[in-house]
Amino acid sequence: MKYRNAILIVLLIIIADQAMKIYIKTHFCNGDDVKIVGNWFRLHFIENEGMAYGLKISESIVGKIILSSFRLIAVIFGFYLLKRLITKGYKKGVIICGSLILAGALGNLLDSLVYGLIFTDSPYSCFSGNYDNITAMMQNHNQTAVAHFTKFGTGYGKVLTGKVVDMFYFPIVDTVMPSWVPFLGGKNFVFFEPVFNIADAAISIGVLTLIFFQKTLLTKQNDEPAVAQI
Repeated sequence: MKYRNAILIVLLIIIADQAMKIYIKTHFCNGDDVKIVGNWFRLHFIENEGMAYGLKISESIVGKIILSSFRLIAVIFGFYLLKRLITKGYKKGVIICGSLILAGALGNLLDSLVYGLIFTDSPYSCFSGNYDNITAMMQNHNQTAVAHFTKFGTGYGKVLTGKVVDMFYFPIVDTVMPSWVPFLGGKNFVFFEPVFNIADAAISIGVLTLIFFQKTLLTKQNDEPAVAQI
């Protein structure tokens, strides 16, 4: 697989990821929840200052800057590693997985790098709500509660402190656990609860595919074990 094809995969995912994030950021109030397919597929706008699926390493601004800096270093190294994998002759599947992971990391890095510089804030608002469709949401919005583009450098934050935009929510199971279930009895249970974005999905697909199919994928084109060539 050629390097330019891998870069094309990265670019396509970045474009899709950023287009979706910008649409959500500039059309949804923070906290809006809109049904897309029944109750189990919804667009739910939240922002997080942490890693994929809202995980954090710290609540402080220092933790946010450290995480964003780590993302930047990881992305730079990712481009180098992706080219090395291609040069070493690894299979197409490995290159595609690497491209997905790199694209996901870069997608969330862009939020951290520039969103605080180019967008007004999206604070949790009394105008947010639950809607049956996007049309109903738009008809009930106060547009002053929705973020918009602003002059570069006059947004809600500084470089490396932007919040990552998440929107996909799949509460496939939303129920109250039976009382006899240890520890969870009588409590609400939701699966799948994390809210995520296209970048998060790309990272997850790339990583899980490598984990479950590593014996097949982690070989070079001549079928020799990759580890024997390192």
